[in-house]
Amino acid sequence: MKPSLEQLLLERILILDGAMGTMIQEHKLEEKDFRIPEFLPRPLKGNNDLLSISRPEIILEIHRSFLAAGAD
Repeated sequence: MKPSLEQLLLERILILDGAMGTMIQEHKLEEKDFRIPEFLPRPLKGNNDLLSISRPEIILEIHRSFLAAGAD
């Protein structure tokens, strides 16, 4: 039985690493996917950090794929 993420965090430092930019590009996102009302009306496409706020489900999916591939 695999230990839970919470248990592993109690035992050691975990690192989640992968090709985030490449994985994000596979989603073929548009300007509207990066848009957050709080930001000024300027182009935001390509600002991948904003996706944690505007499209968190994509970031979660990518992180889960890294974990499924064996990242820790």
